[in-house]
Amino acid sequence: MRDLKGRVAAITGVSAGIGRACTRALIAEGMKVVGGARRADRLAELSDELGDAFVGVEIDVRRPEGGTQLVQAAIDGFGRLDVLVPNAGIGVYGGIMDQSDDQIQAMLDTNVAGTIWPIRAAVPGLIEAGGGDVVIIASVAGIRGAADEAVYAATKFAQVGLAGGLDRELREQGIRVTVIAPGGVATEFAMGTGRTPEMPGLDDMLRAEDVASAVVSVLKQPRSMRTLVWSMRSIHEAD
Repeated sequence: MRDLKGRVAAITGVSAGIGRACTRALIAEGMKVVGGARRADRLAELSDELGDAFVGVEIDVRRPEGGTQLVQAAIDGFGRLDVLVPNAGIGVYGGIMDQSDDQIQAMLDTNVAGTIWPIRAAVPGLIEAGGGDVVIIASVAGIRGAADEAVYAATKFAQVGLAGGLDRELREQGIRVTVIAPGGVATEFAMGTGRTPEMPGLDDMLRAEDVASAVVSVLKQPRSMRTLVWSMRSIHEAD
């Protein structure tokens, strides 16, 4: 397994859940992390907790400049970028006619555009450096859809398709592209837009730290191999 010490990662959506867990896990491996999010107070909390190994940057991944700001913060703060983890995402549950236009647009902008813009910003530097990793946090919803989450699933299918195409574009330039596709994860995700703190099954879901451990495992792989899609579910969660 590869040693990650000294490498630099940029992660989106670090203010909570999987993004925050990935930040902590990578820093525990000796990496430096630039974390992007919209909630400045959460970024400040992480900075206080993690010290010099973390740089927080307030960005909006839905805009091209958000990706540019994230990557530039890695170069300015740590002099390089080795890993990008596009993680920011939102979900709204309900039938396609039950969701508002604004809710649908927000899912498209955050989950699809918010994955593409950081990747476009990071790829030139990763190529110039001779390679790196892009680890997209998607969902099992992007492998098979489910009732009452059709639009959300569509955005996750888009991430899986994007990763497949990028693997073909970038593999020979040393960039590995992986999709992590977890089932339900017990986080703040979709609270108030389909989930409640008391909902049945929440205790049986994966934890954010489970997904972060998968990201660490992917990054530790020998450079001679790559994982394309890692689908994972809690052993307690029904199919």
